[in-house]
Amino acid sequence: MFTLYLVVVLVTATGTLAAAVADFLRTEWILGNMRKYGLPKSWIHPLGAVKAAGALGLLAGFAVPALGIAAAAGLVLYFAGAMLTVARARWYAHLVYPGVFLLLATGSLALRLIAP
Repeated sequence: MFTLYLVVVLVTATGTLAAAVADFLRTEWILGNMRKYGLPKSWIHPLGAVKAAGALGLLAGFAVPALGIAAAAGLVLYFAGAMLTVARARWYAHLVYPGVFLLLATGSLALRLIAP
């Protein structure tokens, strides 16, 4: 079970950290999506910082399990909010992207709670 937890957390942290880096680089496709969703450009760096903190917290959770639980729970809330934001903007075809991250974060949380 711990091996599955390890793999899921590494995939989640890597993907989330890559998404944070894309936010910090202010890639045009992300800025375009933010416009479509009705989010101001000024939010891109804070949103990237939250993603980066969540990813690093997941990794720190290997040493401090409570931190990993908090980070995973935070990412679940973050990506649930992202799903709601995309749905509110009626860009249903885009729901798959935050949906995948939400599933990974949820898996990280669930596996941390049951892994020894």
